[in-house]
Amino acid sequence: MAASVGTTSEDTSGGRTAREAKTMDSVVEAAAARTASDPSPAEATATAAQGTTHRKRSARGSSIPPELRGSMRRIAKELAEMARDPPCNCSAAPAGSNLFEWRATIMGPEDSPYSGGVFHLDIKFPKDYPFKPPKLRFKTRIYHCNVSASGEICLDILKDKWSPALTLSKVLVSLSSLLTDPNPADPLEASIAQLLIHDKPKHDARAREYTLRHASA
Repeated sequence: MAASVGTTSEDTSGGRTAREAKTMDSVVEAAAARTASDPSPAEATATAAQGTTHRKRSARGSSIPPELRGSMRRIAKELAEMARDPPCNCSAAPAGSNLFEWRATIMGPEDSPYSGGVFHLDIKFPKDYPFKPPKLRFKTRIYHCNVSASGEICLDILKDKWSPALTLSKVLVSLSSLLTDPNPADPLEASIAQLLIHDKPKHDARAREYTLRHASA
């Protein structure tokens, strides 16, 4: 759990104390109640993680539906963890007042044809997260065999290889790695995959051109 949520001497190994649960409720509700101010993802992450524990609400007065409390606690926990230990070349935070909708940014890896690019993504968490994977979509156009023209992503951990033990931070790191090492064996854009297989220099040149045109900072 993030450092902003304290523990007490009354804790047991079987679960959080009532005090911890109330503090987590504060984190969840404060994050859910944030108004959209369009900050950068890094600024929004730090602000939400550092400021939420100062706002107190009793569990009895909570406005969170019981069926959403578990998923919102998990999302709030990941938000705090990403503020404390952000993934390399990636950032993400809630897009506004809805804790289930985030925006993310991935910087193009230096050892790839996407170097120098800034790629923005939309993220939607399902109501039963983390038992189902989040849905990610590139908003920035990218020339990549595993990303469709509409921004859909083909990545195994977002499909059948998803596990509740995974986090959004790990997903973003995997996406960054996918920019360095595309998987032409499982493409969404077959023509791009074929070019990568048969003429990698030409493929990389087109990817660099796309990056310069659509993803320049």
